[in-house]
Amino acid sequence: MEDESSESRKKAKLAIIELANMISVPMSLHAVVRLNVADAVWQGGANAPLSAGEILSRLPPRTISSSAASAGDPENLQRILRLLSSYGVFDEHILATAAGEAGERKYSLTEVGRTLVTDSDGLSYGSYVLQHHQDALMRAWPLVHEAVVDPTTEPFAKANGEPAYSYYGKQPEMNELMQKAMSGVSVPFMRSMLDGGYDGFDGVKRLVDVGGSGGDCLRMILRKHPNVLEAINFDLPEVVDKAASIPGVTHVGGDMFKSIPNADAIFMKWILTTWTDEEVKAILSNCYNALPEGGKLIACEPMLPKDSDDSHRTRALLEGDIFVMTIYRAKGKHRTEEEFKQLGMAVGFSNFRALHSVDYFHTVLEFQK
Repeated sequence: MEDESSESRKKAKLAIIELANMISVPMSLHAVVRLNVADAVWQGGANAPLSAGEILSRLPPRTISSSAASAGDPENLQRILRLLSSYGVFDEHILATAAGEAGERKYSLTEVGRTLVTDSDGLSYGSYVLQHHQDALMRAWPLVHEAVVDPTTEPFAKANGEPAYSYYGKQPEMNELMQKAMSGVSVPFMRSMLDGGYDGFDGVKRLVDVGGSGGDCLRMILRKHPNVLEAINFDLPEVVDKAASIPGVTHVGGDMFKSIPNADAIFMKWILTTWTDEEVKAILSNCYNALPEGGKLIACEPMLPKDSDDSHRTRALLEGDIFVMTIYRAKGKHRTEEEFKQLGMAVGFSNFRALHSVDYFHTVLEFQK
């Protein structure tokens, strides 16, 4: 039996306790989003260090009751802020007293925390946080082991009686939050892609966005690339029926598993990761058939590194992989570069390249016919 007082054993026990209590982190993050803490601290860019009490005084009336009995508890808020400071969401500033001793704690936003600040379009990563922690999704997490025992049905469906996409379709509030969450992540990604020198849309005249929802990505692409003369937003009929009119964009309803409109190039973002290998082949095959010789599919997807390590990027990608397995499809998954390449080659694409510099989480994949 190993000596429980040894340095290695003490570190191991500390590590497993940290892992066991890890749920405190996302739930604390959820709490500060619900409370609108980031906007309260940011205040138009001031980002001045504030005490928990000062933050409470700035929160919207709908968040904190104005009654004396329910004005909010600064001590409990401070406890949450301290935890999230240890994970780099806030900077903690400890003021010294006149006697030189540690005094009041104040908090400002780090670059990580700033992703939760609402921008001029009403977007932030806050909706992405909230979307992950809705009741229906939380019910699925105790069943992760079921994905190992029986991979034919994902934990979400076992917990809620039906798959996530159909469940969302019957829950307007959930669906609205998911759309806002996707926009909050998608818009910064597209800005980075389009302003970062990506040239994949150069020379394209007819472009189809598969799974384009309301057409926001096409709107941004057209603004940057006037060479695109025809833009088709292709999604399920019930989705495009609700899409607003966008100059230069034609909304087309359909099913990507049946066929995809013809184009010089096809764009899709965060589509392939939620499907099985055979389903991905079906989607890629329909893309291949819709393209001319030399045409290309531009897919933006999370891509797993070949080797595992403890970097933020690897952990975020592996965590996202388990999220897909738990919520969307037990055999849907994040894939490695080689796995994407092989899937493309299996349906006829002759050239493939992966561009990692656009974003640290999502990779731009080009499949050329």
